[in-house]
Amino acid sequence: MKNSKKLTYDTENGISAQESGQQKAIGPDAGTAAQGSYQYTSPEGVPVQIQYIADENGFQPVGNVLPTPPPIPEAILKSLQYNAAHPEPEPSYAAQPTYSPYRRF
Repeated sequence: MKNSKKLTYDTENGISAQESGQQKAIGPDAGTAAQGSYQYTSPEGVPVQIQYIADENGFQPVGNVLPTPPPIPEAILKSLQYNAAHPEPEPSYAAQPTYSPYRRF
């Protein structure tokens, strides 16, 4: 494929990685969109596996050792839905009075 790349390697200490990517129009410029993965064993002996996408939205990793956020509580979800369905009107502000500095004559 034109303007594409592919990378694969394995090291003697157990690290391996794979990546493929291609040029992509990002706004008025061109950039590279890539996807891939890498694996290794942590010093604690835990196998680490990371898959990722890197594009105009940034680096987006997914893996077995990455933290995940807790679920949003039901009450908060309902509140967010209510707020989206009932937006507050934009406040209207009166012009603030302006003060002139004292004049010396």
